[in-house]
Amino acid sequence: MPLPQPDDLTSLVLRTDFRDEGAWDSARAAVDAAGEYCFATYVSDLRFAHVGVHALIAEETAADEDDQIGEVFLADAITMNDPDHPLLAVDLSNESGRTFRVPARWFPDVSANLSIANIDFAEFADVADGSGTFRGFDEG
Repeated sequence: MPLPQPDDLTSLVLRTDFRDEGAWDSARAAVDAAGEYCFATYVSDLRFAHVGVHALIAEETAADEDDQIGEVFLADAITMNDPDHPLLAVDLSNESGRTFRVPARWFPDVSANLSIANIDFAEFADVADGSGTFRGFDEG
């Protein structure tokens, strides 16, 4: 079964941690509050509970080319428990499996640039700090 397709010009945010509904609501609210427009297509489906990067890559590789997406953002336990709600960005195409964290406040910048192919995944990942978190190009 292919990964869900995000809406036009948005990025797919998959919920993988289902322990706290309030934390999920807070994470979504933080992402939505970070930008003027909606940049996320949220999916809360128990089939993605605790899904790992390798499983997502396998699922994406098995999908028809027209159904493949370039990257996905995971709302995992770290996302739910950290006040900055850092999503785990996962490259599913060029460098499959490469990841970095993106706090909610930076999500609109990352999502918008990836969705229009203005900046590629590696450019964001390359400036992630020592903890593997993207905090903007000026602060990286």
